[in-house]
Amino acid sequence: MSDALSGALRMIAKRLSALALLMLATSFIVFSAMYLAPGSPESFLARGNSVTADTLQAIRDQYRLDDPFFERYLSWLGGIVTGDFGQSLQFRQPVDDLIASRLTTTATLVVYAFALILVSGIVIGVVAAVKRGKVDSAAIIGTTVAMGTPSFVVAIGLTSLFAVTLGWFPAFGAGEGFLNRIWHLTLPAVALALSSAALVARATRSSMLAEMGKEYVETARVRGLPESRIIWRHAFRNALVPVVTLAGLVVSGLLVTTTLVETAFGLNGMGSLLVQSVNAKDFPVTQAIVLIIVGVFALANLLVDLVYPLVDPRVRGKVGA
Repeated sequence: MSDALSGALRMIAKRLSALALLMLATSFIVFSAMYLAPGSPESFLARGNSVTADTLQAIRDQYRLDDPFFERYLSWLGGIVTGDFGQSLQFRQPVDDLIASRLTTTATLVVYAFALILVSGIVIGVVAAVKRGKVDSAAIIGTTVAMGTPSFVVAIGLTSLFAVTLGWFPAFGAGEGFLNRIWHLTLPAVALALSSAALVARATRSSMLAEMGKEYVETARVRGLPESRIIWRHAFRNALVPVVTLAGLVVSGLLVTTTLVETAFGLNGMGSLLVQSVNAKDFPVTQAIVLIIVGVFALANLLVDLVYPLVDPRVRGKVGA
């Protein structure tokens, strides 16, 4: 086995061990925070019924809400290890089935938005760094406005213009089938992607400006290499490292921001489910979704570490160190 491969495997093993510890600590914090929150799940479950002490006690007995804290935590954690996230208090069905029914919409929306972020952010950043002048100024102004505009404001503006006024896209729902789903999710994806795309564009622009001013770029020009090759094969590749780092952070941020966008567009995804579960104090669903978000964040960071050696050969020798 080569030194590079063994180093990569050691690095992956270390990151996976850290991920397991992170998920364990997160599970305890999330479980504790939910039970420290004001209100109680039995009060929500008893809503609309004749609320008596016996009714509340029956609900607590049914959902084992009076069990000792650590007993509840260990029982819940053991279920998660075996793939059982428990029973939703609000919907009265298994949490894993509930999340699975919402996962396709959220996953498609996040992937769609992430693709828009990378393509538009990188293209705008590179063009702004290369063209300079009015193009660069317009890019700076546009990205500044985009970064400062909340996603729910963008959602309202897109719905008013493209759904209500022009009628080009639907205002609500996720659609059925691949093409119809993409059509329905275009406006939500743009609303979700706009601020992050602007952030990636600014990072790409700054990194490209730094690379374009280096000596190897001037040397390549003196040698007569085509400008497009200098930009994309040399400067852009070396400028990718900070962009890759930012992309890893963007993925986890999209899962959090999607709560606002899904609510604004009436999407039946994990984000809207999280909002409903928090409002209803549906502990099992809330805890499961938060753990998924933390897990995606950690896995995104692991992928960034794995991509680094491919983007920048200079760090290959450091992998596993």
